[in-house]
Amino acid sequence: MASARWPCLILALLSSLAVSGFPRSPSRQLGVVNGIEVYSTKVSCKVTSRFAHNVVTTRAVNHADTAKEVSFDVELPKTAFITNFTLTIDGVTYPGNVKEKEVAKKQYEKAVSQDKTAGLVKASGRKLEKFTVSVNVAAGSKVTFELTYEELLKRHKGKYEMYLKVQPKQLVKHFEITADIFEPQGISTLDAEASFITNDLLGSALTKSFSGKKGHVSFKPSLDQQRSCPTCTDSLLKGDFIITYDVNRESPANVQIVNGYFVHFFAPQGLPVVPKNVVFVIDVSGSMYGRKMEQTKDALLKILDDIKEDDYLNFVLFSGDVTTWKDSLVQATPENIQKAREFVRNIRDQGMTNINDGLLTGISMLNKAREEHKVPERSTSIIIMLTDGDANMGVSKPEKIQENVRNAIGGKFPLYNLGFGNNLNYNFLESMALENHGLARRIYEDSDANLQLQGFYEEVANPLLTSVEVGYPENAIQDLTQNTYQHFYDGSEIVVAGRLADEDMNSFRADVKGHGAINDLTFTEEVDMKEMEEALKERDYIFGNYIERLWAYLTIEQLLEKRKNAQGKEKETLTAQALDLSLKYHFVTPLTSMVVTKPEDNENQTAIADKPGEEPVDAVTPSTAYLTSYQPPVTPYYYVDGDPHFIIQVPEKDDAICFNIDEDPGTVLRLIQDPVTGLTVNGQIIGEKRSSQDSQPRKTYFGKLGIANAHLDFRIEVTPERITLWNGAAQSTFSWLDTVMVTQDGLSVMINKKNMVVSFGDGATFVVVLHQVWKKQPNHHDFLGFYVVDSHRMSTQTHGLLGQFFHPFDFKVSDIHPGSDPTKPDATMVVKNHRLTVTRGSQKDYRKDASIGVKVACWFVHDNGQGLIDGIHSDYIVPDLF
Repeated sequence: MASARWPCLILALLSSLAVSGFPRSPSRQLGVVNGIEVYSTKVSCKVTSRFAHNVVTTRAVNHADTAKEVSFDVELPKTAFITNFTLTIDGVTYPGNVKEKEVAKKQYEKAVSQDKTAGLVKASGRKLEKFTVSVNVAAGSKVTFELTYEELLKRHKGKYEMYLKVQPKQLVKHFEITADIFEPQGISTLDAEASFITNDLLGSALTKSFSGKKGHVSFKPSLDQQRSCPTCTDSLLKGDFIITYDVNRESPANVQIVNGYFVHFFAPQGLPVVPKNVVFVIDVSGSMYGRKMEQTKDALLKILDDIKEDDYLNFVLFSGDVTTWKDSLVQATPENIQKAREFVRNIRDQGMTNINDGLLTGISMLNKAREEHKVPERSTSIIIMLTDGDANMGVSKPEKIQENVRNAIGGKFPLYNLGFGNNLNYNFLESMALENHGLARRIYEDSDANLQLQGFYEEVANPLLTSVEVGYPENAIQDLTQNTYQHFYDGSEIVVAGRLADEDMNSFRADVKGHGAINDLTFTEEVDMKEMEEALKERDYIFGNYIERLWAYLTIEQLLEKRKNAQGKEKETLTAQALDLSLKYHFVTPLTSMVVTKPEDNENQTAIADKPGEEPVDAVTPSTAYLTSYQPPVTPYYYVDGDPHFIIQVPEKDDAICFNIDEDPGTVLRLIQDPVTGLTVNGQIIGEKRSSQDSQPRKTYFGKLGIANAHLDFRIEVTPERITLWNGAAQSTFSWLDTVMVTQDGLSVMINKKNMVVSFGDGATFVVVLHQVWKKQPNHHDFLGFYVVDSHRMSTQTHGLLGQFFHPFDFKVSDIHPGSDPTKPDATMVVKNHRLTVTRGSQKDYRKDASIGVKVACWFVHDNGQGLIDGIHSDYIVPDLF
């Protein structure tokens, strides 16, 4: 049931200059940006029996007469494992090595402490992870980046899909995507399409063919076909390139054996659908107010259109209380479906979040319906829960909720948890679903949220078999992957892999047993080993030990899932098994990292790639060192920007708190003070230019910042006009138009494109953003935003309006209800032993783009943050910047 999209790539080679010699007006010629020509980008996808081996190769040359920095970005599926990365400069190759995460981390931190790091990290998005690496390329030199990753394609709605998001960002002389597919069952359909090019142009650039067991797709646009217009030098290659295929299903099962490892694919067709009993458990708390509730209702109405008359259903709504549509499950007759529609249309949001009672009510309904024989004997039950937050009413401890749900379900049917948005404990939802034979899916807050909900339901709408068990000859198989499944759904596929105990056996038998809608079924597949050996000789045209690697991939994936709910010695054993396989097969998994040592100014540079976990949706941009423009990291953020808006992220809550400070222009506020590291940051307020007749409250901003490190005898004064650095008595002044990096022991300052990044060795990093207003705007001044990165590197004695929040603290939000502004609900917040009225709103994060920014949702604390900040805001007023 995992997503079948593969391989999701964004191919983007970004060329950018090293800090020295950044031109004010870079010239741009055909295929050359800032002196860097990307002359070749190739994506080679080789698929053998659903197992995909992908290589992304990009070649570039520096035509300039100075060194330039080149960055290589690839976005790949979250379900893929990177297996290799190499960097080749002027014929010398620097390979990547997969190591245990802790070992790699120590190597990386050692490099960081010596200021010898180049960025190589990944971050999560909706379905993607980003791999990025940058390197300094000497004048006239060539560089080749090559990334390899592997993945088992999951069948989804009857097809395997290869989804490539293409974005080279400039014309590329040799641009090519090729896919070679080999399927022993034979290929039944193969198609390809691109969203960014007309069918006429696509036809001449695209070739696709399949015959028997082999399929081939090639997309090779010429330079003219890449142009956004006949005379343009911009590329139109920006969008989706999608390949879909399926295999022949003459037999419901297929077994393949190579070098002592086997894989068993099972996907029967033409079976009647098993009737299902489904309970929808829906969060209707106050936080679902507005678009989320409307999208949920829209999706439920569409789902009601698809429910079959043989099915039984009910709705459970939970907020602070629990309400149900009917007392028990009812059959989906046309009359009942019409009544259900009326019920859904009248759903309203209200109150708190009682997940425990909502789930237990739904589970009890399903259990009771079965016990009292109110549903067909040959039917199957499922429960689907949707929530957008954490439990804050009734039983609220995740561990206790999990225990209650596990005991109530008793392994009888699966639980599917849908987490709406980011303000929730997704790990809890996933863990609870997995231990009840289901899965969790994040529903992203976007215009297509209703389609995401419908799409999930379609995956589980048509069960063809229940209680599926895949069996093999006793004592003949070792190291078997999961071989029992509660359901087989139409359009999906069960995949089991393992190792033969005796490679010299003459035959191999596999049985699949399951309960169908009408009777119990057994599917048997007999394999003659000698015939298999002859049939598989042609497979070498793709790649050799694919079944062994497929087995390793599937085993690691399943060990990591089991590990999420394991404790103590069991967890240690699962971790050790997954780690051993990850290292043996060179997979970058959550337990390993890839370390790349590459050249930089004649010294070795260490970079590291990790496999991230589930992160907030906005955290899609990687952090890199030697940046030419700052990109926001995925670490907790603390900042002050705008009028002046203080934003405090609370990572444990996956949420943020914000407040304003209203003071007169000229006031200087203490933002950060750390007596251990010697760091101090103060900010001076400026106000709008106002006429004497204007009675509206004056907006204020930060117009001047003072950053000092007493231990280094170093100070920085930042204004919208200039940046002044003092190293002792020595003074340097720079404008925001300069592109410069200043380094000394324990310190680096980088200025570039309205951003200034100040890093104190292995301590904190600060980012200052310049906001410039239209010069003819009569009321506003230019102003500054201030952001803190790596706040955990500051001491526990840190204080100030921002600094006091660098230490863990807790808050609880309850009683969410409509406020004076219908788009901004009010709530009660308990924080630091104070009970406050707060308002849901949003502020902007301008780190990446100083003009547009990214919305950050937060709870707004009124009255200058009173009750949230220690003391009162006037306690933080200081006489001057330093």
